[in-house]
Amino acid sequence: MKTVAIQVYGLVQGVGFRYMTKQLADSLGVKGIVMNRRDGSVYIEAQAKPMILQEFISKVKLSPSPSGRVDDYQIEEINHSIYPDFKVTYE
Repeated sequence: MKTVAIQVYGLVQGVGFRYMTKQLADSLGVKGIVMNRRDGSVYIEAQAKPMILQEFISKVKLSPSPSGRVDDYQIEEINHSIYPDFKVTYE
């Protein structure tokens, strides 16, 4: 398993981005969290096998919400304990 932190910038709040990200994660079997940040960005921790994680990241970059738009993102690999599922959380 690999875990990454993804910070997503653009039109990502108020457009269903977190909930569509959860649907995407659930469909691929990705575990982790997604939350809005006070600066208007969305923060994601995603955990899966590397190939699945790459597919998840590719789809997040395109915006899982049809109303959203990703202008920029930062990704870094992190160490984290095993997530039991994927949740929408709050900062």
